[in-house]
Amino acid sequence: MTDRLAIAIAQIAPVVGDVHGNVARIRDARAEAASRGADLVVFCELVVAGYPPEDLVQKPAFQRACREAVETLAAETGDGGPAMIVGAPWRDGEALYNAAFLLDEGRIAATRYKVRLPNYGVFDEPRRFTPGAAFPEPTLFRGVRLGLMICEDMWLPGAGEALKEAGAAFFITPHGSPFRRTAIAERADAARARVAATGLPLIFVNQLAGQDEVLFEGASFVMDAGGAVRFRAPQFEPALALTEWRRGADGWICEAGPEAAWADDEEMVYRAVTMAVRDYVEKNRFRGVVIGLSGGVDSALTAALAVDALGPDRVRCVMMPSRYTSPESLADAADCAGRLGVAYRSIGIEPGVAAFDEMLAPAFQNLDKDTTEENIQSRLRGVLLMALSNKFGDMVLTTGNKSEMSVGYATLYGDMNGGYNPLKDIYKMEVFRLCRWRNAHTAPDLKGPPGAVIPERIISKPPSAELREGQKDEDSLPPYEALDEILECLVEREMSVRDIVARGFEAETVRRIEHLLYVAEYKRRQAPPGPKVTAVNFGRDRRYPITNGWRDR
Repeated sequence: MTDRLAIAIAQIAPVVGDVHGNVARIRDARAEAASRGADLVVFCELVVAGYPPEDLVQKPAFQRACREAVETLAAETGDGGPAMIVGAPWRDGEALYNAAFLLDEGRIAATRYKVRLPNYGVFDEPRRFTPGAAFPEPTLFRGVRLGLMICEDMWLPGAGEALKEAGAAFFITPHGSPFRRTAIAERADAARARVAATGLPLIFVNQLAGQDEVLFEGASFVMDAGGAVRFRAPQFEPALALTEWRRGADGWICEAGPEAAWADDEEMVYRAVTMAVRDYVEKNRFRGVVIGLSGGVDSALTAALAVDALGPDRVRCVMMPSRYTSPESLADAADCAGRLGVAYRSIGIEPGVAAFDEMLAPAFQNLDKDTTEENIQSRLRGVLLMALSNKFGDMVLTTGNKSEMSVGYATLYGDMNGGYNPLKDIYKMEVFRLCRWRNAHTAPDLKGPPGAVIPERIISKPPSAELREGQKDEDSLPPYEALDEILECLVEREMSVRDIVARGFEAETVRRIEHLLYVAEYKRRQAPPGPKVTAVNFGRDRRYPITNGWRDR
């Protein structure tokens, strides 16, 4: 029985479905851990498959590939190097489990199945996996009884306490814990509850990846027996972090580990969305992105995020002016593109508008102009962006924010065109805050130039779609300060109209916003994916019917 263990936290970025590539990433991490003297390397939940694998995990060929990968990795531990804890889907008879394995001395030394399968928010694991029949026993490694819990088993009472009763020395918890603004505190609270109930320290190992709408920022940590986070791996960056453990008179103590600083507030959100854009573009093998740069704040922030994710040489921006585009917007768009260092061109849409007016004149005879003509402008811009995407192989980034997506203030097949929307889960007032943060700060993982990359006039001028003369967003919407608060109450908190009115809002305004939120559901079903940032995003979290007669009277 040993009194010391060197345990490496392998915070890597697996790709869903890329079993061969994930095995290579695991091998590389193990080799680095071996060079640093690790006894054991711990990887995140389902690292062999990537997380979440969704219905791909039900494919028998994929299950076989994952099993073969685990068996191959197990055999490789016969070289005398460090043992590993890896996760993979595992077929046992008729059941498919979310499993974790201790691989040591050339074999699968232990297998543990996840018992608690989450079925809320972005999770729907009971659709795909069978829960483990009972809480796991401790996993014996070098004479030390490890308390191995997979993700959700740590978050709820039961597994930790059972492991403690069975003699576990400390906990190891592989995770696929998604990013959201409040996740850091929530993870610490859940881990602290297990530690408080058992008196045992804990290693929390999280995935690092942008996977479609779900983000995993890493931020692995070690919590001591008193409930304090002692050691931290970085956010948004891969890490192979060695932790040093010693058996003392009162049990096992982590004496050394990574001491990264964690971001919060606007920095945390900005870097999370940047990682999401980078991973979505690169994992789906796009050469770069193209963005309609309007001179407004949303497209300017989207361009800054894209440059920080990919570098300026992989970002193409296009101004598409109409007769209603102001000289200020023309100047602001060009200024922003210059500050970011991106390729930039202007393509006027007036010839296309005139052509549509002529084609539709017989059908629209004696009818007044309305939003139909405004939407034609937006759809022409969408056609131009998609043409550039097809010609040059760049993916279109959509630029609408959560406030607009909530109330349908966006045009289908127009400004909603695109492959990915970085701002899909970011309210308008947060857009302004992120712009100001980026102008004043940068970070090592951001590839764009330092300094004020978004002109101040773009941030400070009244928002407008510029689809008619003198148009402003607040002509048809409440001020964004009020709109965002109402929407947060409706979407994130599911509050009643009565309770929102009690916060000081006019009843007519709240009911109108609720109505707009419901009737825009059909648009959101056709919108591109975007990274989850808030507690409730449109898509995986909030799944409302399109046909919906409910209104809160």
